[in-house]
Amino acid sequence: MKLEGEIVIPEAKLTQYLLAPRKEDDKSKFLAKAGFSRANPGQLKQAIILLIQTHEAISDRQNKYGTYYRVEGPLIGPNGNLTVVTVWIERTVDGKIQFVTLKPKR
Repeated sequence: MKLEGEIVIPEAKLTQYLLAPRKEDDKSKFLAKAGFSRANPGQLKQAIILLIQTHEAISDRQNKYGTYYRVEGPLIGPNGNLTVVTVWIERTVDGKIQFVTLKPKR
């Protein structure tokens, strides 16, 4: 199934987490390999949206907050592609589909 409905990707998740250098769990170096940086968070957002539009979501687990899904595939950046796993939650409270995180596919 494809993730459809109202998709929520918080700007802070991109700029203050994924693209921000961190001492632990730093994803900014990984994303920089494809050309993503704090200077172009919109490009990362568009790449994530393209990924969920073109790849199937797999139901992962469920809890009181909602149903979690994984979408795996290429994240197409300005300087190359990365193979990633994205995690999403379809929120119980309002049915919106919110981006949780992204990690390299191993």
